[in-house]
Amino acid sequence: MTMSKLATLLAIMALLLLMALPVLSWAAEDGAALYKTNCAACHKPDASGNPAVKAPAIKGKTVADVKKAIDDPKHVTIKNKKLTEEQLKAIGDYLKGLK
Repeated sequence: MTMSKLATLLAIMALLLLMALPVLSWAAEDGAALYKTNCAACHKPDASGNPAVKAPAIKGKTVADVKKAIDDPKHVTIKNKKLTEEQLKAIGDYLKGLK
């Protein structure tokens, strides 16, 4: 294979890789954005809870706490949102940092 063909092949491969990067899910989910979208309406933006809607404070909760709460039959609102394990982990990591 000549040098120009090899250079062309490498350029095409690099271009295809750059086009595929946005599709690949390498970046971690943004826990703050997920919390804001899925949880803040009931638990307040600062996760301090909202007694008016019986939503407890969830600052400092762990991933396990988040999963347990979502599995609770009384937690109907979030069940309809179908969050992935990665999204739940991101929300839990975000809450853990809110102390």
